[in-house]
Amino acid sequence: MSDGAPAPRPAAGAQTVAVARFLRATRAEGPGVRTAVWVQGCQIRCPGCFNPHLWSFRGGERIAPADLARRVLDAGTDGLTLLGGEPFDQAGPLAAVAAEVRDAGRSVMTFTGYTTGQLTRAVGAGRDDVGALLAATDLLVAGPFRADQLDRDRPWVGSTNQEFVLLSDRFPDLLDEVSRSPDRIEVTVDPAGRVEVNGWAEVDALDALLASVGRRPPRAPGAHDGSGTGPGSGGQESR
Repeated sequence: MSDGAPAPRPAAGAQTVAVARFLRATRAEGPGVRTAVWVQGCQIRCPGCFNPHLWSFRGGERIAPADLARRVLDAGTDGLTLLGGEPFDQAGPLAAVAAEVRDAGRSVMTFTGYTTGQLTRAVGAGRDDVGALLAATDLLVAGPFRADQLDRDRPWVGSTNQEFVLLSDRFPDLLDEVSRSPDRIEVTVDPAGRVEVNGWAEVDALDALLASVGRRPPRAPGAHDGSGTGPGSGGQESR
């Protein structure tokens, strides 16, 4: 996606968030212990995306912003991480969620495949919903995944073009975690044997890990597992 690509998709008056996955607590999706929400729908559709099942705007659980914020706060974690899919394609209802979480003293981290320039232009063109989500975000990770620019040094991102942008001074230490946090991968097996994976790993390492629990993921050419705007704007979903 070039920097001149379309602005975030208008939510068309949506009063709910389309949630693909809610993870109550994780250490793999940003600094500290966080609650992660993957949204359903993304119009960017980066080549090499590890989560193409999150592209469609059909599906997901429709949750009212107040109810989703309550679930986040009830988790008692350090903050909220928004991934996808593409959070800014649901900017309006997510802004309400993020604002309520911040008002409770928690931090908000938002991943996006849009560039900061695209988001700034959208705000200048009158997209108040985009401006509201930016205003309710403490740490932004911006930029599309580039399969030819894999980032093996920084945590949480997939390619070297993606940037960390501190949008508030409420949690100045959030950026410190970028230099001292390793990539992590988390595997959860529920009582029914359903395997869920989130975080970041080389595909070969992920294959070996899931094979050890009797599951094998579908391959994405040249991709890691995506966290935020890694190969796909979201952590790896269920297998």
